[in-house]
Amino acid sequence: MIHTFRHFEAADPFDRIWQAEFRWQQTAISIRHADTVDVKWRLTSADQAMEKVVALQHADLLQVARNLGRKVSDPWCMRLAAAHLWKMLGTWQDMDKTLVTLNAAELTEAAQTIEEWEEAGRKDSQLV
Repeated sequence: MIHTFRHFEAADPFDRIWQAEFRWQQTAISIRHADTVDVKWRLTSADQAMEKVVALQHADLLQVARNLGRKVSDPWCMRLAAAHLWKMLGTWQDMDKTLVTLNAAELTEAAQTIEEWEEAGRKDSQLV
């Protein structure tokens, strides 16, 4: 579970701990002529460093937001990308790629993960 979306830790299947640090987020029309929101991360472990860009396709992003009854915002896009990156690290899926473009199903899954984390956080705060 991620508590701080700008900088978090995640374990990979090989028992390494990775530090993920948010670098930037921008509309990719300006850099890649793609209709996506690109979210860049720097990943470091004890012996490695790499960068990943999680691309959220605009049309799918709008559809998922409509389905969930929410507005698209910069913080939500960063959280979606963080949730997907956390999954990538945990499964090592797509870790061979620098640019990972999410489809609608992956965006929906990331949104559900965020909701689960937020619900768990609300429950934890009620216990204190």
